[in-house]
Formats: sequence, C-alpha cells, structure tokens
Amino acid sequence: MARRNPYPVRVTAAALLLVLSAAVLHAGWNALTKRAGDPVVFLWWVGVLASAIYAPVALVILARHGFSAAAIPFVLGTIVLHALYFWSLGRAYAAGDYSLVYPVARGLGVALVPIAALMLWDERLSPLGILGVILVASGIFSLHWRPGAWTRAALLASGTGWALATGVLIASYSLLDKAGVARLHPFAYVWLMEMGSCALLTPVAFAKADLARREWRANRGTIAAAALMSPTGYLLVLFAFQFSKTGYVVAAREMSIVLSALIGSLWLKEGGLGRRLAGAVVVLAGVACVAMAR
Repeated sequence: MARRNPYPVRVTAAALLLVLSAAVLHAGWNALTKRAGDPVVFLWWVGVLASAIYAPVALVILARHGFSAAAIPFVLGTIVLHALYFWSLGRAYAAGDYSLVYPVARGLGVALVPIAALMLWDERLSPLGILGVILVASGIFSLHWRPGAWTRAALLASGTGWALATGVLIASYSLLDKAGVARLHPFAYVWLMEMGSCALLTPVAFAKADLARREWRANRGTIAAAALMSPTGYLLVLFAFQFSKTGYVVAAREMSIVLSALIGSLWLKEGGLGRRLAGAVVVLAGVACVAMAR
C-alpha cells in the first residue's frame, strides 16, 4: 500500500497566508532598519527588546522541553554568525539603498545554500537548482550594473559589498540552524540566538553610547515594532512548514524581495522602480527555482 504524502502537492491557503505575512514582516523590519539613524545600533536595540519580550515564553518552553547539550555548539555558532549578520546588514543599509541591498542579501543567501551543500555533503544540484543560481546571479548583476559598479571601492561605497557579505552569512547560519533546531525547540533556539548576538554587539553599542541614547529617543516606537516583527515573521514560517513542503514555503517567503523593490522605490523614495523591480523579480525567480529543486 502506497504511503500517503503528509504534504499537499501545492502550497495550502493557510501556509500561503502565513508565509506572505512573514514576507511582509521581514521586508518591513528591514525597511525600518534602513530608516534608522544608525542601523547597527538600531538592530542592537531591536535585539535587546526582542530578547526581553520573548523571554517569558522561551523560559517556559525551556523548562518544559529542557535544553540538550547537543544543541550547545549550534547555539554558540548561530550567535556568532547572527552578530556578524546584524553588523554587516547594518553597515549595508548605512551605505546603500534598501531596494538594492535587500534583494542582494536575501537572494544570495538562499542561492549559496545548495552550493555549500554540494561542497560539504556532495548534494548534487538539479538542473532547476543550477538555473536558480544563475538567475539569482543575473538579477544581482542587473540590479547593480553600471560602468565601474563592481570595483572594490564602488562595492563598499554603495553598500553592495556589505550586502554580499550579509548574503554569505545568511547562507552560513541557514545551514547551521537547519541542524540546530533539530536539537532544540525553535522558539527557544531563536530567543537564545537573539539574546546572544545582542550581547556580542553590546560593545559596539556602548562605544556609541550617545548615539545609542539618541537612537532610542528618536526611534523607540519603530524599534519596538521591529522587535515584534522580526521573531514573529520567523515563527510564522515555522508554522507554515507544518502545512506545506519546505521548498514551497521558502519560495513564497522570498516574495519579500519584490516587496523590497516597491518599498524602497515608493516609500523610501529611492527611485528606479522599473529597473529595481525587474531585477528583484529575476532574483525571486531564481530563489523559487532553488527552493523547488530541494
């Protein structure tokens, strides 16, 4: 007797609603970060507040489910990677446009995962996966194409270099977290990551104490909003995994790449809507191919 597939052939309405909500939240808190006075300090404040808000639930979950010693290396690793990620993302937004930085970081992060899996575990890319990686690279190139755009000085000045570094970090912590959440409840895992990465960034914030105080006074409302949006968006994705295949969820989640072009060009007044939207759609198509190929 054939074994029944626990997942539907297509993404369900419930999963789609959850994932699209997560995409809006993810694009939203990134846009709020771009509008901050100092994006790195802003993200530190977000980590402080998110750690406090979600602590009661996380502690209850840890008390109920316990903490496995096998999770320790993964928790420590993701803390370091996320601290570097938040710092790199903040530097990218300080130097570059949101509608350029976001698609590069998100698209590259997803595309690098199967390449890393090939190198580390000899997981072969399917033709669809190869097409996806090519589309992501093409979309990133088209978003940033102009004479001299890919020199070292231009990459750093535009934020593209930091966005590329952020994409590498996204791929790195994605590979690590896949194994980490198998050893610890996802909510507790995310809370420990948020709290630990915030602690590592504390010296950076203290070195800018006056700026940190000004950031809180000027943006405490948006800091609170981002602190709620960031972990909630991730939890919505975790719930969506219960309703549909991982590939479909990952692909739908990256609708935020298209949203970033719209938000950046229209709300943040960065201009270039047509070219940036076209580039973002190409990146999204590549991400979808990579996700469906898994």
